Amino acid sequence: MAAYKELVIGMVRTGILGYGGGPSVIPLIRYEAVTRYKWIDDEEFGEILAIANALPGPIATKMAAYLGYRLRGWLGAAVGVFAHILPTSLAVVGLLGVLYSLQNSIYIQGMIAGVRPVIVVMLGMMAYEFALKAWKGLGKGFAAACGLIAFLLLSVVELHAGIVVALFLAYGAFHLKWFKSSGGQAKGTGVQRSQEGRKEVAQ
Repeated sequence: MAAYKELVIGMVRTGILGYGGGPSVIPLIRYEAVTRYKWIDDEEFGEILAIANALPGPIATKMAAYLGYRLRGWLGAAVGVFAHILPTSLAVVGLLGVLYSLQNSIYIQGMIAGVRPVIVVMLGMMAYEFALKAWKGLGKGFAAACGLIAFLLLSVVELHAGIVVALFLAYGAFHLKWFKSSGGQAKGTGVQRSQEGRKEVAQ
């Protein structure tokens, strides 16, 4: 029961405090899952974040479902999703009329403008921490090359983020298969540095 209690509290908190859609909720979910309750580590969080980005639907509910399933199976997944969306759904229904009446208020617009920089900083901090882990795990050159390729595909080619994530997942699977078939002797490769980086993080 303690796991259900933590799951409900954590997902209610992320659902209520998350403002601005899925991307703004991700740092909050990471804090609850990795830092506060330690359900998973940063490496696993990064993996499920990549998979959730590639799948259709709101990313926050997919993350809540995974964490619930991780803790208590299918029932936990249902509890996690409902705990995440129910409080805000009720709040939206209750406050809809008030929001419509105040949508042109300069005070409300000022509040929204004040929240946006906080969201940017939260996302920036999370991206910085993941970049450091990639830097240690993949090596400087390989991590920088992957980042540049992802930037070009997203900003210049304007591919959908899900397609970009799927491409990198496919390459990662191919690279891992090649590394295993070579007997793990590819010294200095990104995979080997990734394993070394994981050991450093664990220590």
